[in-house]
Amino acid sequence: MELRVVDHPLVAHKLTHLREESTSSPTFRLLVAELVTLLAYEATRQVRVEQAGITTPVAPTTGVRLSEKPLVVPILRAGLGMLEGFTRLVPTAEVGFVGMARDERTLKPTTYAERLPHDLSGRQCYVLDPMLATGGSLAGCVHFLARRGATDITCICLLAAPEGIERVRGLMDSTDVDGRLVVASIDERLNERGYIVPGLGDAGDRLYGLAE
Repeated sequence: MELRVVDHPLVAHKLTHLREESTSSPTFRLLVAELVTLLAYEATRQVRVEQAGITTPVAPTTGVRLSEKPLVVPILRAGLGMLEGFTRLVPTAEVGFVGMARDERTLKPTTYAERLPHDLSGRQCYVLDPMLATGGSLAGCVHFLARRGATDITCICLLAAPEGIERVRGLMDSTDVDGRLVVASIDERLNERGYIVPGLGDAGDRLYGLAE
């Protein structure tokens, strides 16, 4: 698995405001969308393109267009807050959904909903999940996509803990998945409740203001 930490002043600036406890939900949602657009720019470096002939107001020339529609998969519920930021950059992307919830006692994920093509062979998939903490939800989603034939999967997260990175890396390295993980920051560790430290709290609650 290739790991990319997007080291850019604007990413660091927006992430700082995102972490602040006093940031309101409307501002938090706006910052998430802006951050994801910046991360998606880096995450789509390998997006497939093809040459296309066009005519400018001055002369004919050759450019490139996306050769297929990527599939973007937000992990519900918090990943939904990242969708607008991604589709702002890639408006032609098709959207699938996977709903996963973490048991706060065992820290293990369970899948409660999905809306995906049955055959993902040859598709480029982009998974959105704000927080890579224990790695259970993200690894579960990657495994779910791989079982349907996906072999090219890029995961985009705002924050990641070392424990979660290693879990997702172990899963991708044990399969035929050509995987990438793009993050804004790698934080210190997980606490005893499985939350990222220093982190930003519960991303879903901060996005939508409702306890899970």
